[in-house]
Amino acid sequence: MTAGESDKDDDMLAAIRFALDEDEAAPAPSKAAPRPAPPAAARPGKPGLRVIGGTDEVEDAAEVELPEPAPAADPAADVKRLVAESEPVAGCVPVAEGKRKPKPKRPPKPRQPSRLKLRFQAEKAHWRPLLPYAAAALAPVPLLILAAFFGGLFSALALLWMTGLTFAIDEFAKRRGIEAPGPRPEAEANRLSALLGLLHFPLLALGVWTLSGAGGHGFFSWIATFLAFGLWFGQVSNSNAHELIHRTDRRLFRLGMWVYISLLFGHHTSAHRLVHHRFVATPDDPNTAAEGESFYAFLLRAWPGAFVAGYEMEANRLGQTGFDWSRPNPYVLYIAGAVGFVFAVTAGFGADGLIAYLLLCAHAQLQLLLSDYVQHYGLLRDKLPSGTVMPAGPQHSWDAPHPLSGLMMLNAPRHADHHAHPGRPYTELTLSPGGRAPLLPYSLPAMATLALIPQLWHRVMDRRLAALRRRGAA
Repeated sequence: MTAGESDKDDDMLAAIRFALDEDEAAPAPSKAAPRPAPPAAARPGKPGLRVIGGTDEVEDAAEVELPEPAPAADPAADVKRLVAESEPVAGCVPVAEGKRKPKPKRPPKPRQPSRLKLRFQAEKAHWRPLLPYAAAALAPVPLLILAAFFGGLFSALALLWMTGLTFAIDEFAKRRGIEAPGPRPEAEANRLSALLGLLHFPLLALGVWTLSGAGGHGFFSWIATFLAFGLWFGQVSNSNAHELIHRTDRRLFRLGMWVYISLLFGHHTSAHRLVHHRFVATPDDPNTAAEGESFYAFLLRAWPGAFVAGYEMEANRLGQTGFDWSRPNPYVLYIAGAVGFVFAVTAGFGADGLIAYLLLCAHAQLQLLLSDYVQHYGLLRDKLPSGTVMPAGPQHSWDAPHPLSGLMMLNAPRHADHHAHPGRPYTELTLSPGGRAPLLPYSLPAMATLALIPQLWHRVMDRRLAALRRRGAA
């Protein structure tokens, strides 16, 4: 290195020290002070770096290019750019700019059914299997009510329903092979029996009221109303009470007993269960008719015979030889209840009401005895070599296959199966078990009407008895 070059280096170092001293002495700029503008020689965006030489003159030594400062971040623009560059997702709909995407609605919670609705649905399920029986037994009731209040045409319609219309439907259904519902277990069968039993009492009061003169009926309207009410009590109330006295539930049993007591026939509660079911189809049963016996001869012996036989069986069951106040015979209740109904009707409806009541009871009792006469006519059990009679079987009862009257009477015409299984509910009874029970040519109500004319009855039924004997011998 030459002396001249050494002097230049010393001068440069001195100048650098002088510049540094000036920078340290200068006051620091405040935060709010603007930055100094770049030198004029520098290009926009490319600030120059001046290197100080050995003299006071500042020269451009070199230009160093620096990266341009990044623009200020715009979050909204970044979001728009990302949305635009992103690929659409299947099932998603792009939202228009400036509109908020609506919140998805929550599905409404399923409403819980009310207790009343649940109870109604439960009752509906219980009653559904009983609807055919309920419809047949209750269908005449609105007509009976209208007949009681208005008479005339409604009395005629009520009587027509209980007689001609039911018979016509039975015959139509039988000729076309239409049958009543088959047997099936039904735990709810007692519901309809309880309803019919409770309905019997207000209908009986209504019938007595209208026939006592309060209904203002003319002669023919009175006759039609009387027959219509009597037929319903004889065919529906009797059949239902018969069903109830075979129930093991004491409440249902007592309900059936009081239905019979209200018809002045309370002794049938004992006579039917203790006498008829034990001695059916033998001369010891007052309610079994022998071949060739007319209904009127049967009537004269069956009513008093069943009354006496029932009392004797109850006394024997209780082990009584006389009256015992601690364990009274049920006949005390039957008689006292009948007397109570007579006094109540007389007090409520007068002498005319009492006459109407006694006539209605007689009509209902007549139909029950007609049923016994028809359902066992001429079917007697044979004696075995031992001297005892053969057990009762399906061949000792007449069945009727007609659907409407069978439903209305709670399958009472399926009598053979009832005798084989007395405690079986009406919904479970079968028609002619094993095909062994003989069948009536017409419905049970129609055959009961025929029995009122002995000549026609014997002409129709004695031939069938002869055919049964020939078939049995063969």
